[in-house]
Amino acid sequence: MDLTDRSGWMGLLARAAPAQLAQLLGPLPEHRLARAPQIGTVMVQGRMGGTGAPFNLGEMPVTRCTLRLASGTVGHAYVQGRDLDHARRAAIVDAMMQDDPAPVRARILRPLAEARAEREAALRAKAAATRVEFFTLARAEA
Repeated sequence: MDLTDRSGWMGLLARAAPAQLAQLLGPLPEHRLARAPQIGTVMVQGRMGGTGAPFNLGEMPVTRCTLRLASGTVGHAYVQGRDLDHARRAAIVDAMMQDDPAPVRARILRPLAEARAEREAALRAKAAATRVEFFTLARAEA
């Protein structure tokens, strides 16, 4: 995951555990809401086999937020679910990354990325434990 690319850190923030993001960010810096956190829905599309024609799978709740830090930098966030605080914190981190990215990347994004990698590794290990190996034995015909 590229933490220098905005889409990379936005995706990481959107998928982060809200409690961990809150802990890493700490007290919220001074900011003004341009668009208070709002809950809405988006249509999720799928594809048969990953390559077929798209179809509407269903709606998913999302929360969005736009704010401006005291420095004037604007941050945006869209997160899955109905967590207003998660959307606000993600927008704050987005704005902070645009101001001075190095300390934010080290203090917030890297720990979030490591936690996500650990969750994915645990999920892969759990799935691997259920893997079934099939084999056939060749019979000698008499």
